[in-house]
Amino acid sequence: MYLIGYDIGSSSVKVTLLEAESGKTTAATSPANEMEIAAPQPGWAEQSPQTWWDNAVIATHKILADSGIDPADIKAIGISYQMHGLVLVDKDQQVLRPAIIWCDSRAVEIGDKAFEQLGRQECLERLLNSPGNFTASKLKWVKNNQPDIYEKIYKAMLPGDYIAMKMTGDITTTPSGLSEAILWDFQEQQLADWVLEYFEIDCNLIPRIVSTFSMQGQLTRAAASQLGLAAGTPITYRAGDQPNNALSLNVLNPGEIVATAGTSGVIYGVGDKHEYDAKSRVNTFAHVNHSDTTPRYGMLLCVNGAGILNRWLKRNLAGDLDYPQMNALAATVPVGAEGLTILPYGNGTERTLKNEDVSAMVSGLKFNTHNTAHLLRAGQEGVVFALDYGLDIMRNRGIEISTIRAGHANLFLSPLFAEAFATTTGATVELYDTDGAAGAARGAGIGAGLYTDFKDAFENLKCIAVIEPNTKQTKAYRQAYRAWLDVLSIHRETEE
Repeated sequence: MYLIGYDIGSSSVKVTLLEAESGKTTAATSPANEMEIAAPQPGWAEQSPQTWWDNAVIATHKILADSGIDPADIKAIGISYQMHGLVLVDKDQQVLRPAIIWCDSRAVEIGDKAFEQLGRQECLERLLNSPGNFTASKLKWVKNNQPDIYEKIYKAMLPGDYIAMKMTGDITTTPSGLSEAILWDFQEQQLADWVLEYFEIDCNLIPRIVSTFSMQGQLTRAAASQLGLAAGTPITYRAGDQPNNALSLNVLNPGEIVATAGTSGVIYGVGDKHEYDAKSRVNTFAHVNHSDTTPRYGMLLCVNGAGILNRWLKRNLAGDLDYPQMNALAATVPVGAEGLTILPYGNGTERTLKNEDVSAMVSGLKFNTHNTAHLLRAGQEGVVFALDYGLDIMRNRGIEISTIRAGHANLFLSPLFAEAFATTTGATVELYDTDGAAGAARGAGIGAGLYTDFKDAFENLKCIAVIEPNTKQTKAYRQAYRAWLDVLSIHRETEE
């Protein structure tokens, strides 16, 4: 018996086939190079939803060819997706404009104005967030600036809702998804229609709500033909990438924390208290297992520039080096990169910096001292320091940090990054051989009732490495972090 999970990212689409009993996986990714993010204007970020679907089809065919299994043996489908995006379709389910994705900054002022006019405390207590630069504010931007498109909208969706629509022909969303759109009222446990009324947006544009783990539809004959799967295969799980990454690491209960360092860098901690950050520097959403009777909130901090910085360094400075070679070269330089500091921003507004749209920065560069290796090390350390800066906010919100789980992927493939992260944060890092697509597959098994419970679903998930803080380097990392904070302070004053 098999399960299949789709992880719809902004860089690529990954598909994982999971053998339910053994936990063995087969994975495929498309495209070979990162998908394009269009920026028609500074601060904008758009992608074609059709590109996500096309790459999902390609990766599915790859995985079926590699595994040689009978598609009829796949019993359920799970979907993970890049959060906070906006996809608009007409009555014929045709996309009306490119998706406005997570790192797009155009709606900041709209969200900030709504925060003030709706009432800061009202928003924080009922939405657990400011409307900020999230999906609802992006939809309002379309209404204000592209009225011809707005008039044609039948439904407004998140990226995962679009993929589910392509698979099933049905248009639905989830409470967890609506919470990331800042359209879920945690007090009333329902759609925040009062936010839509403020934005003068028709509530009928919001899809029908289904549970995160549930029968969300079946694969149509047309979709099955494109994917190479069996018609009627159920879609039984859907979640945004960060809640889903937490699920993939069996992070479901209060006090458990997960980190990811893909295109963006994220720390995600689970709690059971109705907590929020008054300045919205970290955000609280409904976790995948949230319910009225057993609340589970996911507190998330995001640094937009993580893997995207590493990719920029590779493309512009690393020549023919691959990522493992870059990691090895960076490790030849001492902690602190001999005074070279990089701020890993420049990929849209940064929540931990109060939604400021600051640029990246290289500071302390000396032509007679520094080379490519220093830049590569400073880049990885800069991401670690930016994450720890955000962690301080979470610590002040009562999140206790002793152990952090992460998938052995992306920047955590770098021994330097993993050690720098453990030593700077003071946390033990546990690495697991899993990822978002595998998590989505397990979620599908849970939603289809093929596992008896969460414990059963993760019985075969094994920790492959444990990284403890390097106490011999603690002082050096503290000094480097203080230098990084000084540069950040000066840079923000300059930006202002």
